[in-house]
Amino acid sequence: MTRIACVGITVQDRLYYVEKLPQGGGKYVANDYREIGGGPAATAAVAAAKLGAKVDFIGRIGDDATGQVLLAELASYGVNVGYTRRYPQARSSQSAVLVDAQGERIIINHPSPDLPEDAGWLSEIDFSQYDVVLADVRWHQGALAAFTLARRAGVTTLLDADVTPQDIRPLVALADHATFSEPGLVRMTGATEVEKGLRLAKNDKNGQVYVTQGKQGCFWLENNRLKHQPGFKVEVVDTTGAGDVFHGALAVALGSQPDIAQAVRYANAVAALKCTRPGGRAGIPNCDQTDSFLDSFV
Repeated sequence: MTRIACVGITVQDRLYYVEKLPQGGGKYVANDYREIGGGPAATAAVAAAKLGAKVDFIGRIGDDATGQVLLAELASYGVNVGYTRRYPQARSSQSAVLVDAQGERIIINHPSPDLPEDAGWLSEIDFSQYDVVLADVRWHQGALAAFTLARRAGVTTLLDADVTPQDIRPLVALADHATFSEPGLVRMTGATEVEKGLRLAKNDKNGQVYVTQGKQGCFWLENNRLKHQPGFKVEVVDTTGAGDVFHGALAVALGSQPDIAQAVRYANAVAALKCTRPGGRAGIPNCDQTDSFLDSFV
């Protein structure tokens, strides 16, 4: 069984479903409302667990009611939260998410200012036990510490390279696989053209670089050539968490087989299926559902 550590943030998402995303000020009525756990690394952990991996979530929460709910939800999906540090008198992070009738969304995140950035305590964890260590960029010091420890142990590292205020180049340099969102790639390289951006990112590291583009699929460089895996056409209900799910599925695939094209195809399929149901986690498929979906395209 593939063993994965997911390092980063967990967030309480409050999702409001509307016909159209707001274009300005005013009052709007939501058609539906849901509360569910979110956060890049945490949702990736849920995806990996649902796909059969043994998963540890390593992150920080407050000792408030929100933190308790977040831990309970992760545990309900089979994610081990024993390495998650809970801070007294601290608030947990939260997001408001607006989702329109086409499944597109606006996310307003409030990262808790009460959670310490310090990640020195990660040295207490034996990272050699993992096949893959995945980290998001929202807890910069945590990702840096985890990747440093993982590389010392010879463990594969995978970075969810999204937009963040910090310079993520030190994290990219430590990643065996850096999967950028399109805005994340533009922010780091300044290039708006996919291939140029990937080549500039590749110059910063010896590992593999990718960029995801939603329904357009994923591009990556392999043997110095641009490769592309198109997205799968599905009935989109909600794209919330699709990128996070992609990363969790990619970690599972990379942990079990070396073929990058097949790993990306697998991750694309898992992310597509997630989009067919509301929320960031409810639609994540298991192994059998994913295999059945992929078989229909053979």
